[in-house]
Amino acid sequence: MLVLSLLVAPVHAEPSLVEQIEVSSRPITQFRIGRNDRQFGPLEFVGGLEMTSSARDFGALSSMRFLSPGADFIGVADTGFWFFGQVTRDADQRPTGISGFRMVPMVDVTGQPFERKWEVDAEGLAVKDGIATVGFERNHRVAQYRIDPSNMQGTFGELDFLVPAHELRVNRGFETVAYAPAGGVLEGALTVVSEKSLDSQGNIFAAVLSEPAKGVFSVKRSGDFDITDGAFLPNGDLLLLERSFSMARGVRMRLRRLESATIGKGKLADGPVLLQADMNYQIDNMEAMDVWRRADGAVMVSLMSDDNHSILQRNLYLEFVLHED
Repeated sequence: MLVLSLLVAPVHAEPSLVEQIEVSSRPITQFRIGRNDRQFGPLEFVGGLEMTSSARDFGALSSMRFLSPGADFIGVADTGFWFFGQVTRDADQRPTGISGFRMVPMVDVTGQPFERKWEVDAEGLAVKDGIATVGFERNHRVAQYRIDPSNMQGTFGELDFLVPAHELRVNRGFETVAYAPAGGVLEGALTVVSEKSLDSQGNIFAAVLSEPAKGVFSVKRSGDFDITDGAFLPNGDLLLLERSFSMARGVRMRLRRLESATIGKGKLADGPVLLQADMNYQIDNMEAMDVWRRADGAVMVSLMSDDNHSILQRNLYLEFVLHED
C-alpha cells in the first residue's frame, strides 16, 4: 500500500469529546416476519436487535468491525462520528443488547471537529493492527487513524486508492474497505469497492491496493442493487452486502459472494447470491457488515442498518451463521 501523504497531528491536541449513549434493544427472534424459519440458504439466523436511543447523534451507522470476535466493536457513522460498543449475549450466544456505546466526533489534523458533513461522509471501515482505515465519499479518500476509543485523533495518512478520482461519483464512493486473509491468494491486501461508481461497461469500480493482485478491477453489477459494505471470508472470497430501494417495492438487501479468483487487477469479480430479503423480513437500510469466527469455529456474519436519522427507519443488528460446504 502506498501512502501518498503523511499528516501529523499536534502533540498537544485536546482529547476528542466522547459521548456516552444509552442504547435500548428489542430482541429480534424471527428474521422472516411471522415465521420461525431459521435457515435461509447457507445462512442460519441466530438473532438480532432493534436499537433505539434518545441521544441526538445516535444513528447513521455506516460500517462496523469487531475488535474482539462478536463482542467489542468500532464503527463509523456517515455524519462524521466514530462509534464504539459491545454486543452482549445470553448463555446460547444469542445477542441480547448493546452496552458501553459511545460516539466520538471525527476531527481534523489540528484536533478540531469538521464543520461540514460532506468532509466526513464516512462509509467504509477496515481494522488491522490498531489502525482504522476509512473510506469517505463526496470528498473521496481512504484515510488511516490510530484506534484510541478515548481520544481519536485526526488521520496520520491517506492511501492511494488507484481508481481514477474522476471516475468516482459524488455520493457513490468507497463503501467497502476490507483486508483479505493473510494466507489467501490476495496475501492480506486491502481492497476497496465503490457503491455505484460505474466503468464503461456498467460495472462497479474497485481496487486491490497492494501486490500480488494490485490494481483496479470491476465488480459485476447485478440487477438494481448497490454495494453498501463487504468483508472477506476465511477462504479469501469477498462477501458483499448490497441494497436496493424503490418506492414501489421498498428496501431490499442481498448478500453476494465474490470468488477470490475473480478479484484482482483487470478482472471482473462476480459470484453467487447467498441471501436476498425484502420488507417481509426484518431488514432496513442495511449498510454495515463484518465476518468473524465464534468460539466454536462457526463463521459468523453480522449486519447493521443505517436509519438516516429518519423516524421511518430503524437501527438494526442481525446475526447469522454461514454454513459452508
